[in-house]
Formats: sequence, structure tokens, C-alpha cells
Amino acid sequence: MPNVPIEWMSISFGLSAIICVLIFVWFERASTPSRKRNDTSAVQASHSKPTARIGGVAIVLALGTVVGLSQNAMSWHISALLLVSALPVFGVGLAEDLGYLASPRKRLLAAAVSGAVFIALMGQWVPHTGIPGLDIALQWSPFAMTFSLFLAVGISHAFNLIDGLNGLAGSTALGAALALAAIAHQAGLAEHRDVLLMIAAAILGFLVFNFPFGKIFLGDAGAYVVGHLLVWISVSILWNASNVTPLAMLLIFFWPVADTLLAISRRLSLGKPIAQPDRLHFHQLMMRGVEIIFLGRRKRRIANPLASLLTMPFVFAPMAAGVLLSVDHSSAAIACVAFAVIFTTTYKIGIWIAPKLRRSACPKPADTSNIEQRLKDHRALTPLRDPIK
Repeated sequence: MPNVPIEWMSISFGLSAIICVLIFVWFERASTPSRKRNDTSAVQASHSKPTARIGGVAIVLALGTVVGLSQNAMSWHISALLLVSALPVFGVGLAEDLGYLASPRKRLLAAAVSGAVFIALMGQWVPHTGIPGLDIALQWSPFAMTFSLFLAVGISHAFNLIDGLNGLAGSTALGAALALAAIAHQAGLAEHRDVLLMIAAAILGFLVFNFPFGKIFLGDAGAYVVGHLLVWISVSILWNASNVTPLAMLLIFFWPVADTLLAISRRLSLGKPIAQPDRLHFHQLMMRGVEIIFLGRRKRRIANPLASLLTMPFVFAPMAAGVLLSVDHSSAAIACVAFAVIFTTTYKIGIWIAPKLRRSACPKPADTSNIEQRLKDHRALTPLRDPIK
């Protein structure tokens, strides 16, 4: 069991939860750019009421406070540098959340800057992949750094894309933090494990207000920051534990990566810009299915968290495989292929079924072909009213 963490985890959880409460109260009472910005009409929106989108502030402040208080802990060095590296993407994401629109390109650039800061501070990047030709190229540091930045920025952005249902992105981040902590523990990396447990506690403090009824959202700042923290600490685990297969990390981040790759493929095939939002993500199809089959469109407040729960097995199963197969490269490769087939097949079935469900749920239009004649007959049979009465 960890040396640290029970007390620091408790502080991280408690601070995150308290700050979420303060943000909720502030948002309800204050008139701010984010309050005025009604994002319920956005194409990808799955909520019906304007909601605070700065849950990431609670996570960052909680972790920052814990880092400041735990300067003598073993994990202080890693956690401090990790948080410092996250500041650029946190700042740009927060600007977007507060209504000062930051384009996807700016957010991706900020994620790249944060990754470059991590590399500069820690001197670590993806050391190997298990792919022979690529591993030879990774021996050249400039290529390895560029490759690492490309992967990290993509995964950070992927966490933002899956933040579409109450609890989905938060639960995915929580599961990833715990899975990475388990791998770090198995590899004997106590400092990495402790940092990940404190991150998990901060995410949980936010999650109790985000799920089931979405009192506060992670927002761009939160999604990008948790993605950044998790992906770069996974890189650090690979750097320090040569026996851990990179495919275990792919399994842990499988859900956001698969959903993002599918979104890119879908938009390219339709001739649409990659950055253009839509309502065809897996979790969005799941919610529409719940609405049409079980609840109806007027019960989105229930359909939203229920769809999130139904999506969880697809999120957590690859993570469990990543932990169990963390040092078995061949089995992890088979698991990656298997989950890719399951995910793609399930999604295609959902795309095929969705239109049929929608048609069956719509009431058949009434026959209005002879409505004029029926109105005339009705008037002829109705006695005229006495105007005096």
C-alpha cells in the first residue's frame, strides 16, 4: 500500500469537492461570459440547462495545493513538474470555458507547448513502441520528441471529445489514473503511483458533482489538463520501466483514442472538416437509443447519465486488460485488435439501427386528405347560435 497517500488523497478529494461547490454557487449567482454563453444549442450538446464548465479549475487547484503542502514527499518532484507543464494548456482551455473563444487549433498548440515544457523539465519521451522499424527511428531524439508530442496532443484532445455525457470523461480519467497507478505499483515506481492516486482523488472530488446530474462540467481546461497529466505520466512510466509494454498504455487510453480516430475517419469520409462537431460519437448514439427506446426525448436528464453508465463497460474493459497484460506485449497486441473490432462493429450496428428506431418512434401522420370536406359537413350539421344568447 502507498506510503503517502491516504492523507494527501483525502486532501485532494476534499479540496476538489469544496471548490466544485464554490464554483456551482458562483455560477448560479454571477453574470459572467460563460453564464451568458448558452452552449445548450451546440451541435454536440447533451444537456438542456446552462452549466458551469470550469470543473478543471477544481482539479488543478486541489492538486496544486497538495503539491505545495507535500514538499517533503517522494512524489513532490514529479507532481510539481507535471503541474507546471500543464499550465499553458490549462490557461487556453480556461479562456475557452469562460467564453473567450479559443479555436481548436489554439488549444492543440497549447497542448503541444505543455508537452514541450514537460520534455524540457523531465527529459523524458516515448522510448520504445515494440514496433521494430519505429523503435529504430525513436533512437534519434528529435524524432522521438516529435512523435511523443504528436501522440500526447492527440490523446489530450481525445479526452475533450469524449466529454459529452455526465460522468463519461471524468470516469474515463479516473479509471485511467487508477489503471496507471496499478501498473506503476507493479513496476515498482512508487512516486508515479502516488502522483496518480492524488490525481484520481482530485478527479473523484469533481465527479461526485458531475455525475449523475451534471451540476458542473469538466470543460476544455479540465479535459485537456487531465489528458495531459495522464498521458505524460504514462510516458514517464514507460521511460522508467522498460518491461512495461506501450500497448498497455494504448489499452488504457483505448476509448478516447478509438472514438477520436473514428470521428476523424467519419468526417473525412463525409467531406467535412475534422474539427467540425457532430452528434455521431458513440456515446451520443447511446443516449439517443436510450431516449428513443426507453425514456423519450423529454427525459434527457435521466437518459444522459444512464447512457454514460451503459458506455462504461466499453471504457473500463480495455483498461483492465492493459493492467493485466502490462508486461505481455503479444497478448496486449491481440487485445488491442480485439477491442478495435468490438468497438467498430458495435458502432456500425448502432449507426445502422439508429434511423430505424427513430422512424419507429415517430407517430404516423394523420390522414388530412379529406379534411376540408369533413369540416364542411361538421358546419352543416351544427345549428347556428342565437347571437342574443
